[in-house]
Amino acid sequence: MVCQQCRGGRRARRRAGDRHARHRGTHPRTGRVRRPACGGPGRTILNTHHHGDHNFGNHQFGGAAIVVAHDRIRQEMIETGLALTQLWPQVDWGDVRVTLPTITFSDRVTVWVGERRVELIHVGPAAHTTNDVVAWLPEEQVLFAGDVVMSGAAPFCLFGSVRGTLDAMRKLTALGARTVVAGHGPVAGPEILTQTIRYLHWIENLAAEGKSLGLAPLELASQVELGEFGELIDAERVVGNLHVAYAELDSPEIGVPLDVLAIFDEMVTYNGGQVPQCWA
Repeated sequence: MVCQQCRGGRRARRRAGDRHARHRGTHPRTGRVRRPACGGPGRTILNTHHHGDHNFGNHQFGGAAIVVAHDRIRQEMIETGLALTQLWPQVDWGDVRVTLPTITFSDRVTVWVGERRVELIHVGPAAHTTNDVVAWLPEEQVLFAGDVVMSGAAPFCLFGSVRGTLDAMRKLTALGARTVVAGHGPVAGPEILTQTIRYLHWIENLAAEGKSLGLAPLELASQVELGEFGELIDAERVVGNLHVAYAELDSPEIGVPLDVLAIFDEMVTYNGGQVPQCWA
């Protein structure tokens, strides 16, 4: 039997691996060398979650900088270390370090930048990860969403929760943002939240149907047609997202750790055996 949503699945892989590593420190279109972020006294830095591409540069802002994040992030950063660099050893990562946050919080905290109010909000208990924080500027109606939102790329819940990300999307939608700055991809409007909700509902429905047919996540993903989500890069994330959705069909708990390395191998298999290339 074949899932009713599975049509022409091989096309689902298009563009998933069609990416090339950039030279570190250059702009992808102009080729101009980027200047490194420079620290200064009194800087306050928000780490949106524990993944290294969002905190490996903490030390660049100097010892006087204050790094703020969620309570759960410190242990995750200690346990994860520089593991991200080992996935792409050919990349010139430069001077990357694990520099832990100095201030953490459990739910939300307000930071004042001059007269500008910035609300830091934990959108857990699990979404992209278990320690996601967004920054909300209520006067400007600007939302810095971290990796809870991906612009132009597929959402990714392998370290968190599909169901929890949907809950987070409802919370973020209620803020009424006019501008959404995603963790990756172009600046967008509130429509990116709506698209994320549609994608994750599609994942949940697909998982329910696939599991009822006895299909494993990779088997299901290999058959499925991505439809309106076919233009999103990192299509192989469908495998990881389905693993999470399958697990959540069996348990009311969210954010339960899965075998990330084994699932990553399945994502590579879905991607035709090619490891997704790093654009660092």
